[in-house]
Amino acid sequence: MATAAHSISAQTSALLATARETLRRDDTIAAIRAALRDRSGKSWSVTGGRGTAYGWLKIASPKSRCADEWGSMTADECAELARLLGLGRVHTSGESVPSGHDYYRQYLDLAERGETEIKARPYWD
Repeated sequence: MATAAHSISAQTSALLATARETLRRDDTIAAIRAALRDRSGKSWSVTGGRGTAYGWLKIASPKSRCADEWGSMTADECAELARLLGLGRVHTSGESVPSGHDYYRQYLDLAERGETEIKARPYWD
């Protein structure tokens, strides 16, 4: 687990600004991926859903660091991602980000700083 706190690069700051302005799925994916890489010193998989889950995002370890053939994250990787995102815990399958501008804003903040004042609410029942 990375212990040194890394800062956000100017390039990543620009990606974050663009994502916050457009709130487009692909911009958000690129910005979250870059912010986590800057802060942890290693890459993270940030992918978008397909089909009816198109707007949903998944944040997890890349395949090269997975614990098994099913893509499960190790306990150390779960703890590190939870720390980076300021969450209590992250499941071994990764962190799911629902589709929606408030969720995108919340996770952009979490990826950049590990904290946020935004509390997105489910839009489904």
